[in-house]
Amino acid sequence: MRLTKARHLLLASLPVWLACAAAPVAAQSPAAATAGQTEEIDFAAEQLDYDSEADIVTASGNVDMVRDAVKLRADKVVWNRKTGQVTASGNVSIANPQGDIAYGDSIELTDTLKDGMVQNLLIVLSDGGRLAAKSGDRGNSVTRLNYASYSPCAVEDAEGCPKEPVWKITAVQVTHDPARSRISYKGARLELFGLPVIALPGLSHPADNRGGTGLLVPDARYTRNNGFELSAPYLLKVGKNRDLTITPHIYTKVLPALEADYRALTGSGAYQVKGFATYSSRISTGTTTIAGERAFRGYFDASGKFQLSPTLSIRGSARLATDRTFLRRYDISRDDRLRSVIDVERVTTNSYLSIAGWAFQTLRSLDSQGQMPIALPAIDFRHRMDGPIAGGKIELQANSLSLLRTSGQDSQRVFAGARWDVRTLTGMGQEVVLTGYARGDLYHSDENALTTIASYRGQSGWQSRFVSAAAAEIRWPFVGRFAGGVQRLTPRFQVVASPGTSNLKLPNEDARAVDLEDSNLFALNRFPGYDRWEDGTRMTYGLDWALDAPGISISATIGQSYRLTSKPTLFPDGTGLTNRTSDVVGRATVKFKNLVTVTNRFRLDKDSFAIRRNELDATIGSDKTYAMVGYLRLNRNIAPTLEDLRDREEVRLGGRWQFAKYWSVFGSTIIDMTDKKEDPLSLADGYDPVRHRIGVSYDDDCLSIGLTWKRDYDASGDARRGNTYQLRVSLRNLGR
Repeated sequence: MRLTKARHLLLASLPVWLACAAAPVAAQSPAAATAGQTEEIDFAAEQLDYDSEADIVTASGNVDMVRDAVKLRADKVVWNRKTGQVTASGNVSIANPQGDIAYGDSIELTDTLKDGMVQNLLIVLSDGGRLAAKSGDRGNSVTRLNYASYSPCAVEDAEGCPKEPVWKITAVQVTHDPARSRISYKGARLELFGLPVIALPGLSHPADNRGGTGLLVPDARYTRNNGFELSAPYLLKVGKNRDLTITPHIYTKVLPALEADYRALTGSGAYQVKGFATYSSRISTGTTTIAGERAFRGYFDASGKFQLSPTLSIRGSARLATDRTFLRRYDISRDDRLRSVIDVERVTTNSYLSIAGWAFQTLRSLDSQGQMPIALPAIDFRHRMDGPIAGGKIELQANSLSLLRTSGQDSQRVFAGARWDVRTLTGMGQEVVLTGYARGDLYHSDENALTTIASYRGQSGWQSRFVSAAAAEIRWPFVGRFAGGVQRLTPRFQVVASPGTSNLKLPNEDARAVDLEDSNLFALNRFPGYDRWEDGTRMTYGLDWALDAPGISISATIGQSYRLTSKPTLFPDGTGLTNRTSDVVGRATVKFKNLVTVTNRFRLDKDSFAIRRNELDATIGSDKTYAMVGYLRLNRNIAPTLEDLRDREEVRLGGRWQFAKYWSVFGSTIIDMTDKKEDPLSLADGYDPVRHRIGVSYDDDCLSIGLTWKRDYDASGDARRGNTYQLRVSLRNLGR
């Protein structure tokens, strides 16, 4: 019997299929009958033939078959109902529910469309990876390929012409298990740019981008401190949302180390716990001798955040090291202080509450750990009142802080304040902002003499203070056409009045690093924290200018302030705020398309116009080829006893040059140019390199290789200056 019709469509269960073929159900195999009673095969074909004597159904011409989310396409499909065998030939493709597609010259399947054999097979995985083989078989959804190769790399160039993948893995046999999303190999080896590189016994890796248990790509490097290093991370999938990476580090000069990294994603947040441990000699930062005592050394790092409700969250982190040179010795971090915090936050439309605790560990050789504060608790609450009051907005604030030290000054404070702001526009287009501020402070401190800088100590015992201020600021923007674009010229003028305030009787913990900048020129209080308050009456004036033209934008600001009273101020000499007339500060930024960005911040001496602060940051180039320049010079002539304000000079250079489609060279350097004239306590001699880095890399869509040389010049204890060489290899889908 023959049924012929263009794209004839039959959507039927197996019994209906058999009825259309005028054949008895009893002729099916038991397995086929059972399957036919419970599942459907949807199919479309241009022609359908049925041989009733042989009990064979033949579909030909653009055949589409779907069963249990498995899709088969072919020029011809022959189904032997007696044996349950389905043979597809001609442009055959079969897709599973996971999105993987197999191509072949011919495929023999069971009537479930899941098991069978194939010749000249190509499997395109859901993530773009490809498996090719001379032959293969499939059973229980597991595919086994013979004389196969795997690669996630492109096999066609931009013009659609075939090309050799950048890397591939060849093997005698490859097994693909969709249930485990895993690909395993026997007799495997890695080929890079068409050349065999290394044998890979026992290799397996995930079949998609979700990752899985297995060995990750090893890392190799050489450092003067530890010699040759080989690290081989192993990823263990603990669950769908949890994994553990264990990394042994083997060195030629020191004992091995073990690193562990546990990550978890929960219904309310995520957290991560890291650890690095070894047993090695430890040398004090105050000596340069080679010998040192052997001891346990390690580093602990944990962080996480949880959203307990739409308005309530908790975050925390903890960083601890056994000694001051461990992180640098093992090239983990260059931080000189480690911070640990736990913070509970509640954020609503009109309020904010933070209850936090902070702890610090110093890694600086000359710092005393006993002077490091523990902030517990640190509470900050703010509430913005509904509706305007006297035409403006009112924000209330309450703050509490307790600082404890094991061998230093302890201090506690609490304050409550309110701020009122109103913004209006005049008929001439002037923007007027009026501000009122009031706050009451209560402090307690003891062991004040343990603070070495007298101006930071304050008086021991209980102290109180009341601060208030009134401010008015006017801005008058002028907008017009200029140079083919739009320019905005905005003069600014501000008056701030605050009655005399007792400052020195209170300890100064958070307002030490004060410096006049463009960012705080018009601030109500130009001290960075709460412990110091700028009183008196002052006028601040400045000018903002901006130009937006095709391909280019320029913005600049400049300003100065004048104090009406000649009363001595709290600001140290050299901050630009000591005298009645301040220094001149400003900022200029130029952007040309996406190729050039240059920002310069400066401060000029009010009398001599000498440059007291000169900070330049420039980026030139595209994403692939660029240069970065950073320069900072602080010439404020501040007393060296104020460690937070010491002068310095530094140059930072970096860049990348892509000299071929996938190849690039890169480098960076940091040079300390501080001399004794700028900072008498500095160890630099006017040109002291801090760190150099040069490397070459290859990066495409499936392979990344980098070779880097780095030299560190800063030495402390057993973290000696020297060279580091590192080889980095990353293969897409392999070793993740």
